[in-house]
Amino acid sequence: MKEPLDIKAYLDADEQKDLLRLLTAGSVDDGKSTLIGRLLFDSKKLYDDQLAALERDSKRVGNAGDSIDYALLLDGLKAEREEGITIDVAYRYFSTNRRKFIIADTPGHEQYTRNMITGGSTANLAIILIDARKGVITQTRRHTYLVSLLGIKHIVLAVNKMDLVDFSKEVFDAIVAEYRQLTDHLGIEDVTCFPLSAREGDNVVEKSDRTPWYDGPALLHFLETVPIHADRNFDDFRYPVQYVLRPDLNFRGFCGKVASGVIRVGDEVMALPSMKRSHVQSIVTYEGEQQIAFPPQSVTITLEDEIDISRGEMIVKPDNQPHIGRHFTTMLVWMDEEPMDTGKQFFLKHNTNTTRATICALRNRVDVNTLEEKAGKPFQLNEIGQVDILTAKTLFFDAYAKNRQTGAFILIDPITNNTSAVGMILAPLDERSLENDLIPTLDLPKLGIAEEHYAAIDTAVKELARQGLEIKVKH
Repeated sequence: MKEPLDIKAYLDADEQKDLLRLLTAGSVDDGKSTLIGRLLFDSKKLYDDQLAALERDSKRVGNAGDSIDYALLLDGLKAEREEGITIDVAYRYFSTNRRKFIIADTPGHEQYTRNMITGGSTANLAIILIDARKGVITQTRRHTYLVSLLGIKHIVLAVNKMDLVDFSKEVFDAIVAEYRQLTDHLGIEDVTCFPLSAREGDNVVEKSDRTPWYDGPALLHFLETVPIHADRNFDDFRYPVQYVLRPDLNFRGFCGKVASGVIRVGDEVMALPSMKRSHVQSIVTYEGEQQIAFPPQSVTITLEDEIDISRGEMIVKPDNQPHIGRHFTTMLVWMDEEPMDTGKQFFLKHNTNTTRATICALRNRVDVNTLEEKAGKPFQLNEIGQVDILTAKTLFFDAYAKNRQTGAFILIDPITNNTSAVGMILAPLDERSLENDLIPTLDLPKLGIAEEHYAAIDTAVKELARQGLEIKVKH
């Protein structure tokens, strides 16, 4: 007799599964949406009503003849179905017995570069699709460069539509060799290659008999087993404070998400920017107190000493501190329809910190299709390049290559409130090299202000600095 299923044990085991975030990228008609749809279909992760709707829509608006058009599982916008392309990022969640997945299906058109950046900002792995008939093309180079820029460590090269080249080993090997030259140039080490037919299902969930020369796993098996735990930074403890919790007189805790590193009860910590030190008294979660916290947990930390810490500040370990400053060089992806205005002051959002910021130098602009660096000029939509940024308030940051959580930021247009750009910090710069006119100066004697008003003005300027707007005062 079959034993009854222990629902609680099953749910507990399901909760312990780790999560893999991945994105798909490739040129138009390479089969990104079809591949994900096939993954969902063949892994038996669709409900009956979804299957019925898929069969009905395939006959009505599909592009696969009499067969099921798996791309319709992802392309839900009316314009996407009419044109047979992906326009916006589509997220799909599914799980297997081994792992949970969140898949971001990103557009292939160059004009939707910002959509791909959005979809890839949290990804652990990227699937780059190539049409076996076309090989490595400009779009392939562009997407691979963007993946390397985002710091995604694992790449799957999916050579799709192998059925249209008679599953030729020579075609596959030639594409792989050319692609590895590109990834070697970009410094990407972990690349795994698959010969696929997304529409027919070859090597997607099950190994295919039509590729006897291929001795690797099926794509789904690889996605279930690729190790991603080492991708997180467990060395550099960074805890941006989001909220100070004071429910009563006896409790004062600092809420936030562990951006990186590991913290234990009893560890010595330092608050930035005050440099005050204390020890961790307790780590509190919704389920109670625990002895240790690590990314990406959201916790509340209490300290043994009363230290003034507020939102936007950071708790770190004294022997492992981030860069502290207001001037740095960064890679910037322009995401606004409005061209860059270097004379504008933006809001810069970095973790829980928000401040005013100015683009004070344009170093270069990268042609993502050829990977050539060109002279810096104000960016247009989807353009990428290296710039220097000056903030009004001190930030606590790391290089993006070292720590994705504390090395990334966004620029916000103060008038429209649109996200103007996303940035990946490369390195800090010496603030002493800045021109004095980058920070406005109030020359009080020149303005004819009497000395009895100086103290009040100093107090007002300090309050503005606390809110993120720095002004120099000359007495």
